[in-house]
Amino acid sequence: MMLTKGNVAAVRQGCQQYPLLKSSFIKVKADADKAINSPIEVPVPKDGGGGPTHEQHKRNYQNILNCGIAYQITGEKKYADYVRNILLKYADQYEKWPMHPKAKDEEPGRIFWQSLNDFVWQVHVIQGYDLVYDAIPATDRATIEQHLFMPILNFFTKDCYKTFNLIHNHGTWCLAAVGMTGYVLHKPEYVEMALKGSAKDGKTGYLAQLQQLFSPVGYYTEGPYYQRYAILPFVIFAKAIQQYQPQMHIYNYANGVLAKAINTSLQLTYTNGLFFPLNDAIKDKSFESVELVYGVDLAYSDMGGSADLLDIAQQQNQVIVSDAGLKVAKAVAEGKTQPFRYKSMWFRDGNKGDEGGLGVLRYGKNTDQQCVVVKAAAQGMGHGHFDRLNLLYYDHGTEVFSDYGSARFLNIDTKSGGGYLPENKSWAKQTVAHNTVVVDQTSHFKAKVGDAEKYYPKLLSFSDKPGLQVVSVKEEHAYKDVALVRTSILFKPEGADKELLIDVFKTLSDQPHQYDLPFWYQGHITDISFKTVFNSNNLQALGKDFGYQHLWLNAVSDVTDQGYITVLNNKRFYTTSFLAGKGMKVQFVTVGANDPQNNLRNEKAFILSQKANNGCSFISLTETHGATDPIAETVVGSVKRSGNLSLIKDDKQQTSFSFAYKKHTYTVTINYTDNTSNVQIN
Repeated sequence: MMLTKGNVAAVRQGCQQYPLLKSSFIKVKADADKAINSPIEVPVPKDGGGGPTHEQHKRNYQNILNCGIAYQITGEKKYADYVRNILLKYADQYEKWPMHPKAKDEEPGRIFWQSLNDFVWQVHVIQGYDLVYDAIPATDRATIEQHLFMPILNFFTKDCYKTFNLIHNHGTWCLAAVGMTGYVLHKPEYVEMALKGSAKDGKTGYLAQLQQLFSPVGYYTEGPYYQRYAILPFVIFAKAIQQYQPQMHIYNYANGVLAKAINTSLQLTYTNGLFFPLNDAIKDKSFESVELVYGVDLAYSDMGGSADLLDIAQQQNQVIVSDAGLKVAKAVAEGKTQPFRYKSMWFRDGNKGDEGGLGVLRYGKNTDQQCVVVKAAAQGMGHGHFDRLNLLYYDHGTEVFSDYGSARFLNIDTKSGGGYLPENKSWAKQTVAHNTVVVDQTSHFKAKVGDAEKYYPKLLSFSDKPGLQVVSVKEEHAYKDVALVRTSILFKPEGADKELLIDVFKTLSDQPHQYDLPFWYQGHITDISFKTVFNSNNLQALGKDFGYQHLWLNAVSDVTDQGYITVLNNKRFYTTSFLAGKGMKVQFVTVGANDPQNNLRNEKAFILSQKANNGCSFISLTETHGATDPIAETVVGSVKRSGNLSLIKDDKQQTSFSFAYKKHTYTVTINYTDNTSNVQIN
């Protein structure tokens, strides 16, 4: 599969010759040595995610794969003996185990609390078994296959029938496990089921997943975090298919969507390597995760990937000890690396590319890049959040306007068993937890997944011209009688070092409503242009539902004409100036109310709040300026250079306003139609 007989000798030599492959194998061998020098433990499953038995079975599949690789590279039989012995122990017990006692609401596993983990276990274990296959006596292989792998195939294809035929990342892992096991055990009927679904008619299965789960540009419908997770079974199974059935030309299937998906995964990270934390995301996941190590290695070696992938491989600081890892490590050693080319892009969602998308604007070198992300994608199934037209903003290697991600302590058993916390539904998924408009303190689609799945936003315009980049999007269904239009712009005025983020969020309605636009900021407020008195005691929650019940209201200020708020973040200043309509209030809030188990992070936001009879527009400008040096105790440029925001016109057809930057005055004009928008700055 990943390591083939024809290339074992070359990979062995490469482990001595090329630093990246050498260091990667040293780590694999160290883990393998630790495994063979420790007692084999195959405990009866009883714990949820993160518990002792859960973690032991997870270590076991990692040990099996590591020992398989170590055996092929060193030729030392002790590693193969370890795999043989531990698999015989599993074969002796597996058929005796009932469904997991800590089964989740979803489909339970037998080794783990959810079947998904069982699928992941088998994907790794079958690779390890394949690597030592010839070193295990035939009688032992028969025992392992008859009492472990065949029962697993039966469990996955019959007991987990629904998931096996599900177009979803759980289904992908299940299919990969079954298909790869079918190849190794010479069971072509299971391979065909994995490729084409239980009925073998192509309506489900791996090939259907490639067509349905990715858009034509390789965007995965559940968002960047789950794209990262789902990519591993896709690429490993693809590699197995290529090895066993090269006539399928799997890398070219669906117009080469797999290579596009790997590249898109990387493009959906900031320059610090972290994935944009949209939907149910764990925020500290980066492209250093093993899924993207596999993806980058295979994209470069097998799919004609460009030399800038080597930059990512170097940052990952590891390769898979495999044919693909050899090619990557050799190219790096030969000095072929080029800087990874991050691009401003519109990532279409939906398998036909017509279900909204994700707009990404970038400016600057990878070492200090501004990045704006506007989410106008489809719901993303059950892991989706109610955050149509959400905005994220990055600069200087960090978040400026951030997304909470998911409310979860992954595999921390003492925190709700390591699964999603109750606050994931009551807070993290709700609209007010994001940088987008909330109407009448009620989340988009009233936080109902079924309703949200029916609709998606649409792109009005996208432009990545140097000095003036634009993404403009519209959502017409999140509320019954309110349409939402957001136009976000990166614009570089004359004499500026960094681009300005200009953001215009228009609401259209014929009915009176309250509109709230939060800005969830990182850092510390250093300046406010309007009078604000913060509550010193007796904090109250801002609302009763849709996430508002989790917000401590720290202060409320009335603002007329215009105002600004300056935040110091990562030694740099960010000033957000905004136009204030009649009766606008600014609410300063902190997350943490109604949180009896102390599950939530205490993040902060300022919320622009406006009541209007027929819609309104939130017009803001965020300027990056100045710097601090805590060591030298110096501060420069702490005062903004932009200002004098002035509204010229605002109706259904056009929004026009002016602002000053240094000695120049600029006029921004956005012309709207039903299907497009046009931005001009003079």
